[in-house]
Amino acid sequence: MDSRRESNGKKKGEGNAKCGNKHLAWAFIEAAHFAVRYDAAIKRWYQKKCASSLSVVAIKAVAHKLARACWHVMKDGRPFEASRAFG
Repeated sequence: MDSRRESNGKKKGEGNAKCGNKHLAWAFIEAAHFAVRYDAAIKRWYQKKCASSLSVVAIKAVAHKLARACWHVMKDGRPFEASRAFG
């Protein structure tokens, strides 16, 4: 059987499964809220992002940057530098 989703001869989605761990995603969103509240450089970046998109999209972008920064911290063993991630 064909697994394509069609309606009226038009494609209706890619069948993308959920991506990532929901608990880890929640933790990075919480970290993003605290980072925006307590770090001036991250707050500036967040406010600039909010000016061009929704605040939910902006906080998800901050969380994504923090997740990537955490990966680099674990990989390289260097301390976190907000100026490198949000500069």
